[in-house]
Amino acid sequence: MNEELPAERQPLHVTVWDEATPGAPRAVLVHGTMSWGTACFAGQRPLAEMFRLELVDRRGFGDSPDTARSDYATDAEDIGQLLGRGAHLVGHSYGAAAVMLAAAARPEAVQSLTLIEPSPLRTAAAHPVVAAALERIRAAFGASEEGREMSPEEYLRRSTEPYGLPVPEPTPRMLRAVRSAMRERPVWDAQLPLGPLAKATMPKVVVNGTWESAPPEYREFTGRALAACGEYLAEAIGARHVRVSGACHTPHQDRPEQVNAVLTRLWQS
Repeated sequence: MNEELPAERQPLHVTVWDEATPGAPRAVLVHGTMSWGTACFAGQRPLAEMFRLELVDRRGFGDSPDTARSDYATDAEDIGQLLGRGAHLVGHSYGAAAVMLAAAARPEAVQSLTLIEPSPLRTAAAHPVVAAALERIRAAFGASEEGREMSPEEYLRRSTEPYGLPVPEPTPRMLRAVRSAMRERPVWDAQLPLGPLAKATMPKVVVNGTWESAPPEYREFTGRALAACGEYLAEAIGARHVRVSGACHTPHQDRPEQVNAVLTRLWQS
């Protein structure tokens, strides 16, 4: 890492999985919040036998430099640089907003675009299910701002337990990810321009879980809205919409074989 550069300008950490033949297609994968590259995309490891996988750690996560505030627009600039002369691009959740912006800015360098459970809800607010969820999330966010500042451990619990989700082990790496998530620019309030993506000619896929296996509290608070957001975005940008049965917000982790098959077909086409 270059110590002469300020943290905000130091290069990202990228893990490369590549057991493919030289010259195999490149794929840049971007994780969501409270995660990092290898944790988010562990289920895609088998694809490295055919493709060169480049797993990004966004600023403030994994082994990338710290940042005062995680921001999908800054992530998009980083990803645009990582694309180089061209690569397939995948983003999950928060990372989907970043790859959408990067693809809109550099469509000629994106060989295909995959959005997994994209979460820029405001962009899809014309859908009534999404609009209702935005009201709930804004109310909850406002309430949390009124209280005292939470510790990372408390934030981790409050992000999982009330929705019937297991609390991840509070390892140092996880707590660093939580601290960065606590300072993130809210992705649910992102209003992203869809016109450039609709005009772009690269193949596009949006992947959602069907959410029937999610805890009821989690499904009602955000699950139905995320599914509706994916459906809306797919239609708006001209993408194929893939629904993965038995999966929730992480279909690439819940049903990796199904998602890997989608990615393989896309990247080989």
